[in-house]
Amino acid sequence: MDDFFRQTLLYDFYGELLTSHQKEIYEQFVLEDLSLSEIAASAGISRQGVHDLVKRCSHTLQGYEDKLHLVEKFLAIREKVKEIDRELDRQETRENREMIEGIRRISRDILEEL
Repeated sequence: MDDFFRQTLLYDFYGELLTSHQKEIYEQFVLEDLSLSEIAASAGISRQGVHDLVKRCSHTLQGYEDKLHLVEKFLAIREKVKEIDRELDRQETRENREMIEGIRRISRDILEEL
């Protein structure tokens, strides 16, 4: 998984555990793709301060994941649902199309709830 996708997932799952200041800076850097200099100028802190804060946030978010494994579980469930869909594609016939569509609907609901 690429670094940007991993950072956004970690933030989606654990971002609310950061302080409002940390969230603001982290969002600007990761989600809005602002440079360290741009963030530093708008926040009134040094570029190095922004760098350190983003790095601390990344370590904090990864620490939560290391303990709770929510992103790992989410990705595993998502992959299992994809496997279900692939198996349904292999098993679909005219006679069972309605049942298979019901299973697909349940699979989509599971992913939406995650």
